Amino acid sequence: MDAAFASVDRGAERSVVDEAYLASLGFGGWQIGNSAAVLAEELGQPGLPTTHIENACASGGFAIRAAVAALGSGAADLVLVAGVEKMTDVPSGRRRYWLGVSGDTEWERLAGLTFAGVYGLIASRYLSDHRVGPEALAEVAVKNHENGALNPNAHFRKVLRSDQVLRAPRVADPLGLYDCCPVSDGAAALLLARADLARRFTDTPVYLEGLGAGSDHLAVQERPELTRFVASRRAAEAAFRAADVDRGRISFLEVHDCFTIAELLALEDLGYAAPGEAAEITLSGATRRTGRLPVNPDGGLKAKGHPIGATGVSQAYEVFLQLRGAAGARQVPGATRALTHNVGGAGATATVTIFAAG
Repeated sequence: MDAAFASVDRGAERSVVDEAYLASLGFGGWQIGNSAAVLAEELGQPGLPTTHIENACASGGFAIRAAVAALGSGAADLVLVAGVEKMTDVPSGRRRYWLGVSGDTEWERLAGLTFAGVYGLIASRYLSDHRVGPEALAEVAVKNHENGALNPNAHFRKVLRSDQVLRAPRVADPLGLYDCCPVSDGAAALLLARADLARRFTDTPVYLEGLGAGSDHLAVQERPELTRFVASRRAAEAAFRAADVDRGRISFLEVHDCFTIAELLALEDLGYAAPGEAAEITLSGATRRTGRLPVNPDGGLKAKGHPIGATGVSQAYEVFLQLRGAAGARQVPGATRALTHNVGGAGATATVTIFAAG
């Protein structure tokens, strides 16, 4: 939060915040009930209206959505959104439990299915249906680690080669060690103001142009297709409709690559590739930072890390830096618009948000 307030060019007092939203799963059992009150305490504003948003890995995106609704309704002029998760201090057995609570607990988890297992099944189906090899998955990991190496806040700042990814120990075939995002600790915070008030705080605001959200069956066995995330598609359609912009005007994407296959699915669900084409687009180099469609210039979940409640908020933070030309060595040249894509679980919930430079 200190960094969020420090980033306001003309300053903002904590006392002028009208509402606050906390995105967190409560991993490990941390203050599951009434955790939003802790946010007000840390802000130094006890008594402030605060709300805890929990939608698994999409908590951050949905917290931003709630904040936008508060601004749009006139209930608030300035809103704080914070995302946080502390995951690494939980013993491995308990960690597996808490990672599984966002999936179907009635059937899938009781059958022993993990999220790596779910995405492994999805990857197997995708590769089989479209007759492609695992090289595209490896390229996602290589590209995101290359970007993450330039991000001082990334969990992993280690460059990988494709052969290292392909030879890595299997986790859930065809996914190997380097196809999976890490378990991470992290936090991120944003200040959102009404558009007509933004220039009170800065001469270089970033505007939120459109936002969409969607959901799907929690259990993947209830869905007609494994390799299409309906929630993401619904969210994308709503966001582009609200923003009234063409996909070609988006400078870069921040997508939810919890596993490498998830980035391929995102390209297709967001409307940037037809079914099966995401692999070819990725292998062509188009999604690299200097390509025609940069994806995850901050390293994505794969390299930056995935502290569950903070992920969607940190995506927006990367957009803030990029659209103000402040991303340093990982700056996307000429970035004017960006899209963030935040997914809960194995596609059960999702948000898509479109931003533009002021």
